[in-house]
Amino acid sequence: MQETLTAHFATVLPLSVIALRLVVALLLGAVLGLEREWRERPAGLRTHILVSIASATFALIAIELVNQPEFSSDALRTDPLRLVEAITGGVAFLAAGFIVFFKGEVHGVTTGAGMWLAAAIGLAAGLGLFSIAALATFLGILTLTLIRRFEFWFDLKEKSHRGPEKQSGSGDQA
Repeated sequence: MQETLTAHFATVLPLSVIALRLVVALLLGAVLGLEREWRERPAGLRTHILVSIASATFALIAIELVNQPEFSSDALRTDPLRLVEAITGGVAFLAAGFIVFFKGEVHGVTTGAGMWLAAAIGLAAGLGLFSIAALATFLGILTLTLIRRFEFWFDLKEKSHRGPEKQSGSGDQA
């Protein structure tokens, strides 16, 4: 009985490696999510963390699947790039939900792109490519913070994206 249970829970990767990869995905996804949370965007900390962990989980599942004896025959071939395609397609659907056209302006594109990046970071962490995951996180946060200041410095963007502020004394008070 114990051997049967052990066999069903056995993985190719040690549990410590799986845990490390998922925690790295969580932490690096959180870095991007914190910046989005700070900017008061709809997809913030929890959303970015979940996307990153989900991508890492899919990557780990793919690693485990290609090493399962059931899938080792020549009759069944696996293509790891299908994993990337599936994640990008799923995240594209999720990210598109944040992009809206309102009063002649497009909003949420950066949030959608951040979700896409969180998925890539999670995928890299899940595959154990920590240097790629960390560098992508660094470049993502650099883009979200320093490039934003650059845009403001050259008047490429408005200073506030939180909507119009209510003017006092406008006479429209109920």
